Amino acid sequence: MVTAGDFRKGMTVEIDGQVCLIVDFQHVKPGKGAAFVRTKYKNVITGAVVERTFNPTEKFEEVHIERRDMQYLYNDGNLYYFMDMDTYEQYAIGSDKVEDAIPYLKENMIATLEFYKGEVISVSPPTFVELQVVETEPGVRGNTVSGSTKPAKVETGAVIQVPLFVNQGDVIRIDTRTGEYMERV
Repeated sequence: MVTAGDFRKGMTVEIDGQVCLIVDFQHVKPGKGAAFVRTKYKNVITGAVVERTFNPTEKFEEVHIERRDMQYLYNDGNLYYFMDMDTYEQYAIGSDKVEDAIPYLKENMIATLEFYKGEVISVSPPTFVELQVVETEPGVRGNTVSGSTKPAKVETGAVIQVPLFVNQGDVIRIDTRTGEYMERV
């Protein structure tokens, strides 16, 4: 058991029967009245973000989420298949758990799967991925310094805003947390 006064960013606890990740917290000691903990947490299953205050002595069950790196194999319709590289066990995961990662995953890439009580709750792509640009407008000669961008479709189907000098066939590095172009490789 952990008290609200012990909350830290990244901690996973059970609040009202839901598995929640602490996104932000602040201990508040007003001039009058009792201290409290202002908390912002994310429901791990639904993705809903909630702001709420707690008494610092309230107790919560700490939840352990298992994270495993697995290889993305392929998809057939609404199911995406991943393989544990140690046991060669395959997992078929519904598109609702994979939808945020799919724009950045291509076959044979390693992704992180999060498990709670043996069930997959989410899939995360690597922080940075290198993907080839398959479709974009040609660059304009002499316009390489300005901060202008253009849309570019990469091999996974995602559309990323890239600088004007990036051409079709270039391999680019993308930050999957923000979906932004980082550099040409």
